Parts: sequence; structure tokens; C-alpha cells
Amino acid sequence: MRTLSALLVAFLIWAAGLFAFADRVSRLTPAPLPAPADGVVVLTGAGSNARLDRGMAVLEAGLARRLLVSGVNREASREDIRLVSKAARRLYDCCVDLGFTAANTLGNARETAEWARAMRFRSLIIVTADYHMPRAMLELKSALPDVRLEPYAAATPVVDARRWWRSRAGARLMIREYSKYMTVLGREMVRRLGPAGDAPRKATP
Repeated sequence: MRTLSALLVAFLIWAAGLFAFADRVSRLTPAPLPAPADGVVVLTGAGSNARLDRGMAVLEAGLARRLLVSGVNREASREDIRLVSKAARRLYDCCVDLGFTAANTLGNARETAEWARAMRFRSLIIVTADYHMPRAMLELKSALPDVRLEPYAAATPVVDARRWWRSRAGARLMIREYSKYMTVLGREMVRRLGPAGDAPRKATP
């Protein structure tokens, strides 16, 4: 009986966390234009077109000096990305950098950190999907503790973040992302407590 009660309490805590996480995601969009920063970073993934649109809008508005597209498919050419982003060639050629090394969110953070340090940027606008933003910000803050990061989320076309529980796909996406977020959060808490902070971090796709 005690075991059953403990499991029930654990489930209720997990469920409360899930709904709090989903509520946080739902509040990320629609978002006003962010404050100006040195650079803007677009993390690729599902719904990349919407993310690229947002990143280019930031650049075109003069809110950042350069844009990094992180996690670009190695088979994609620079021209492929320009066509998808619908960017003006003048702006694209002068101010857009592509990163091909990242294969997951941890890789995005490392790729972004290398770029920001090379550019000597002290502030970044981060563009990714709404559901992905909390985990992405955790990874980026860990990789860039001294850089100001401002989220600028893109809504997920296939899932309504405010009614995610109404569809199987929405529930599956939110539960999976919440689980990944909690894994990264736990890792960061352990890392900050002691020697584990010097250990290599495992990637969460």
C-alpha cells in the first residue's frame, strides 16, 4: 500500500510538472520583437522554415549584426538555405553564417558558443520552436554563462501548444520534450554540485 501511495504521489508530481512545463511553452508565442542583440541564432529542426523566417526578420529589422543557422544538414548547400529562408542575397551573403557540426541540442549549444566567442558577441537572440525553447535555453546558458540570451520562439505548426493534450501527437511531443528537459535540468543540477561539473556532458537529441 505504501509503495502504491508513493508511486501515486510521484506520478502527481510528474504530471504537475508536465502541465507547468506546457503552460510555460504556451506563453512563449506569440512573442513581440526581441530587444537588440549582437547576434541571432536559429536552431534547426522540425518546422525549420518558421524558425528561419523569424531569424531573418530579426536580421532584416537591424536587431542583430549577424545570424548563425546551427545544425544545418551537411547535404544542404548555402544556396539551399538562402532559398528556404527567402533571404535577400545582399543581407544573406554579408551577414549569415551556417553551422554544420551540431546534431542535437547540446551540439547546437557548443556550435553557438564557438561562434559567439569567435565573433566576441555578448548578447544573442535565440530562435527555435516553442516546445524546444526551455531545453535549448538550459543548454545555451550552460555553454555561454556570460552571454545575455533572449528567447524568440516560433510556434510549432503541427501542435497547438495551448491544447496539446487534445491530440495524440501533441501529447506525445510535449511529454517527450518535458522528459528531455527534466533530464538536462537534472544533469545541470548535479554538475553544479561538485566534481561532476568537470565531466563531459551527454547529449540529449
